[in-house]
Amino acid sequence: MKILAVSDEESSYIWDYFDRSAFDGVELVVSCGDLCRDYLEFLATLLPVPLFYVPGNHDKRFITHPPGGCVNIDGRLETYKGLRICGLGGCKSLNPCAAYEYSEPVMARRAQKLRRAISRAGGLDIFVTHAPAEGLGDGSDSFHKGFAAFTRLLEDCRPKIYFFGHQHKRYGRVDTPEEYHGVRLVNACGYKIVTL
Repeated sequence: MKILAVSDEESSYIWDYFDRSAFDGVELVVSCGDLCRDYLEFLATLLPVPLFYVPGNHDKRFITHPPGGCVNIDGRLETYKGLRICGLGGCKSLNPCAAYEYSEPVMARRAQKLRRAISRAGGLDIFVTHAPAEGLGDGSDSFHKGFAAFTRLLEDCRPKIYFFGHQHKRYGRVDTPEEYHGVRLVNACGYKIVTL
């Protein structure tokens, strides 16, 4: 399956110069957060495939005005063409009272709840988050540090692919390994087209 993954930065190539032929064969769009509602709706309209998303820390407006034509998978597991897909939105914060900002213990509880759905589904194929997993492409500052709960979930559930955002390339060198325990890791900042 060919997947378009997007996150954090609206691509002028996609938005201003959209060429459908460049996306031939794409069967699923995954958003890892912090993209404007209009951009997600644009993608959902021009590509006749499902768009699954998790909210980023800048997506508080989605609480009352979610993007039309898109499926929020934050804290949920969905199945599409036999693939089990789930996600957890938001980022790590020292102010976990804000929407889509979580402490490590709170995110660990959210991940544990999702594990029950993964177990009932018989496993996981695609894991989508906004913030990265701890030690796997995250930043050094407290706001861009990844969640240990995500790293544990990758180790235990071993999805085929893990999409995340939050860590922009312009922040400097981002060392993201290509895989971890057999899980392919993809920082979707901007856009990436990957084949699963």
